[in-house]
Amino acid sequence: MQKAAPVLAAVFTISMLASVGLPGLNGFPGEFLSLLGAFSGARWWGVVAVSGIIFAAIYLLWTYQRIFHGPNTGDNATMADLRPAEMGVMVPLLALMVFLGVYPTPLLERMEPTVQAVLEHVEESVPGFHAPDPGAEPKAPGAHASAPEEGGH
Repeated sequence: MQKAAPVLAAVFTISMLASVGLPGLNGFPGEFLSLLGAFSGARWWGVVAVSGIIFAAIYLLWTYQRIFHGPNTGDNATMADLRPAEMGVMVPLLALMVFLGVYPTPLLERMEPTVQAVLEHVEESVPGFHAPDPGAEPKAPGAHASAPEEGGH
């Protein structure tokens, strides 16, 4: 179908790569922050999350190959490409995908008060839970926080 509809194939490719979390596209900041949190909280869940991302990438690339590089038969051989009106809808969305991948700060700042409220609620509701300090070094698995030494030289 790529020969019959190259613009559609390009739009699908960019959207697919954003879904995979390619740096510079809108999926990357969310995946990166999620993995950062998973690895700092529980490395095993970080490994599981990375495995999921790898499987999703393989699945999406396999889907792309089967849809756009498979045999060009039947209606696929004569499929029309995106019309100008459809491109008028897709171009702003593609631009937004790139903008949010390069500069996610406006959305992150908008979400921060809600995230802080959720963390405070969880700290109050779950005994022994303390929200991680963003500036703190990640602890090694099984490591416990120790009291700082007094008078150490």
